[in-house]
Amino acid sequence: MTFLPSGGHPLVDTSQPLVMTLPAAPTREEVARLCAELAAAPPGDVRCEVDPRAHGLAAVDALARLALAARRAGHRLTFDGAGPDLTALLRLTGLDEVL
Repeated sequence: MTFLPSGGHPLVDTSQPLVMTLPAAPTREEVARLCAELAAAPPGDVRCEVDPRAHGLAAVDALARLALAARRAGHRLTFDGAGPDLTALLRLTGLDEVL
């Protein structure tokens, strides 16, 4: 007789975080695809690599949407790689806690 290991689904590797990439100029379609990936993934750690050239309100909107989608799906989301312009804009809008 075999027993499944405790701690989750036997075919899902939760030891490594899910890694996604936010491009420099994210489109609505790309953000919707990333949000759908978050919704479909089992809850766990997610790391989003932000293109250092990402800037402007489109990037702020994308990060806010990803943070909300992650929270709804029970993920622990972290962002890495945001450049100084995007970091300053996030601070100005009050969304710097997502980084």
